[in-house]
Amino acid sequence: MERLPLTLSFLALLLAASLALSCGASQSQSNLQSLAVNPSNADAQSYPNGEVPFIATGYYSNPTHTLTPQSANWVACQKGLPTTDVTVTTAGVAKCVGGAVGAYAISAWDTLISPGVLNCPTNNACGGGCTVVGTAQLTCP
Repeated sequence: MERLPLTLSFLALLLAASLALSCGASQSQSNLQSLAVNPSNADAQSYPNGEVPFIATGYYSNPTHTLTPQSANWVACQKGLPTTDVTVTTAGVAKCVGGAVGAYAISAWDTLISPGVLNCPTNNACGGGCTVVGTAQLTCP
C-alpha cells in the first residue's frame, strides 16, 4: 500500500511524457508551402555537356522544417506551358535540346494536398492548380 502513491506518480509522469512527445511529433509534420530551385539562373554553356543540375528546397508550414533536396517532379516550361526544347531528368538535371535558343523556366513541382479542397483546378506543372511550384531560369545558347 505504501508503494501506491509512488506507482501513481510514476504512471502520471509517464503519461505526461507520452503526451508531450506525441504533441511534438505532430508539430514536426507539416504541409509543403513553397519550393525554391537553385541555381536560380543558369547558362547551359557554363556547364559540362550543357547539363545543369538543379536542386529543389522545400519549405513547410512548420518554419523549422525545410528539406534539401526536396523530392519533386521536374518540367521545362516556356510561356507557361511544358516544352520539349529542354529535357529535365527526374533528378533535376536540365539540358537544352539541339536548336533550343532563349530562356526557359525549369520548374520543380509537387501536388498540394490540403484538407477540405474538394473542387481543385487541374494541376499544371508550370504553375497553378493544386501544385506548389518553384522555378529557375535556364538560358539555352
